[in-house]
Amino acid sequence: MTVGAAATPSVRPFGLARADLLKLRRRRGLFWTVTVLTIVPMVIAYGVLGILHAANPDHHGPAGGVENLGHGMFVLMLLSGVAAILAGARAGADDVGSGVFRELVVTGRPRVALFGARIPGGLGFVLPFVACGYGIAAIVATAASGYLPSPSASLLLEAGLWVLAEVGFYFVLALGLASVLNSRAYTIGILLAWRMAVGPILASIGALGIYRAAVPDVGFDRLAPSALKEYVTGGSGVGVSRGASVLVLLLWTAAAAGAGAWRTATRDA
Repeated sequence: MTVGAAATPSVRPFGLARADLLKLRRRRGLFWTVTVLTIVPMVIAYGVLGILHAANPDHHGPAGGVENLGHGMFVLMLLSGVAAILAGARAGADDVGSGVFRELVVTGRPRVALFGARIPGGLGFVLPFVACGYGIAAIVATAASGYLPSPSASLLLEAGLWVLAEVGFYFVLALGLASVLNSRAYTIGILLAWRMAVGPILASIGALGIYRAAVPDVGFDRLAPSALKEYVTGGSGVGVSRGASVLVLLLWTAAAAGAGAWRTATRDA
């Protein structure tokens, strides 16, 4: 009697992505850290503005309006980028470090599929937190604008998509780098240093001219909603088109994802 070879398990991308999502959700430390970085600051910031206005409306304006939305977006953009880096570093390095990667490889699933599933799985984890934080800012900016200009529906939509795109970008960047380095700590250190110091310094060096457009934050500054630019951008002043900015960001994303997929496919189990 001939025994047939064991069939390779079918690849279910959504099933793999769901598994990666659950792995991140079960990291209680990561869960609460992302909450503190995305939702809690919005509650505190707009809560304080609302209390100050209620206590002394003559000296403190309403908590809403376009200007306060801009200030809230700046805080959310900064902290949610950190949250994305933490989640991406965890998603990219934990499987190898914990020995789970070996178990996944021996099941016969394609390694590229294992890496690819981490992108929707990780985004499914971090983006809802950011969306919730932004929802708080949008609701307050609209409902508590008082005598201040209230943001339009198109501005709210544009601003929401912009911050979600930036968070998604930094998650993929962290995921790819962590997959290559196999180190959560190094990935977090490198990307935080880049985002907080190296990137802004490069963007501010006028002698680099148009080459500053290769810095991701310059691209996001260019794509920021016009009504909020003075509150949320670094003011690099690089003359680059929106199309070129999108292209640069797509190249960065493809390079990070490609490097992560390559390293996952070639890594020793």
